[in-house]
Amino acid sequence: MEKPVYILGIESSCDDTSASVICNAKVLSNIVANQEIHSKYGGVVPELASRAHQQNIVPVVQQAIEQANITKEDLSAIAFTRGPGLMGSLLVGTSFAKSLALGLKVPLIDVNHMQAHILSHFIEDASSKMPPFPFICLTISGGHTQIVKVTNYFKMEVLGETIDDAVGEAFDKSAKILGLKYPGGPLIDKHAALGNPKAFAFTKPKVGDLDFSFSGLKTGVLYFIQKQVKLNPKFIEENLNDICASIQYTIVEILMDKLKNAVKQTGIKHIAIAGGVSANSEIRNRLQLAEKHFGWTTYIPKFEYTTDNAAMIAITGYLKYLNNDYSGVSVTAKARLKVTE
Repeated sequence: MEKPVYILGIESSCDDTSASVICNAKVLSNIVANQEIHSKYGGVVPELASRAHQQNIVPVVQQAIEQANITKEDLSAIAFTRGPGLMGSLLVGTSFAKSLALGLKVPLIDVNHMQAHILSHFIEDASSKMPPFPFICLTISGGHTQIVKVTNYFKMEVLGETIDDAVGEAFDKSAKILGLKYPGGPLIDKHAALGNPKAFAFTKPKVGDLDFSFSGLKTGVLYFIQKQVKLNPKFIEENLNDICASIQYTIVEILMDKLKNAVKQTGIKHIAIAGGVSANSEIRNRLQLAEKHFGWTTYIPKFEYTTDNAAMIAITGYLKYLNNDYSGVSVTAKARLKVTE
């Protein structure tokens, strides 16, 4: 019988410290320490994020190894997020992973955070089915909005991406305009469920067939709210559910329009989503409807594998391990890293 491969994944690209142990493609543990401190600032403060990673990383890794019921000596390799992300946060994970790999004399594997979001679909229990190659992945998060054509595990091509704000920013900034707490995306989703999506019309930005733009929408929401509040100071509280539903409807319409264009151009009907915003209920709902309407097959990962988590780093590390694709200790964190790098 072949010896099991145990990979420890470490994720520290933004404000969550996470560690995960997988055995082959099966998750044994996936621990995430959230950083509550940022909510009072209405966004992630990089300096505070890297300090919190320093406090969290040892207990989080310890807990992941204990929960997996193995010892650190059982580990076959250490995988970590090299980028993209906040430089200070990435440095904490990178230096920790290097030290641990050196101490245990096991291979070190650097992982591209954006590839990991896409490859989270290949975790054994990530969803009921894994997408076949080639497939199209809509990667949507606080920092990224991309349509990626995935030909194999490590051959990816960006078909379209945002030219300004990411979709997660559009949700969070709209929420801030409405006076909702950070992170605002999930709150918009919650209020939208109770509102009328056609109550207010917001214009969709005009950019290329596959590219996205959300800054104009955000400005449109701001001007609309300012104008209405002047006429009626209680406008937001009286119409909150309808406003949220209308904003969410517009954002999801933009995403679906681009996906339809991507399918038309490539002929690929296997559509996956990845990234934190793929937890949004309306996006999931619309993708399921697209299966009926357009004959697509859609792949929606389990909720815990959509946000920043180390299980996706570990599965990517495992796939690279099978290819003997290791990094040297001279590898450095990179805040800006394209999905194709």
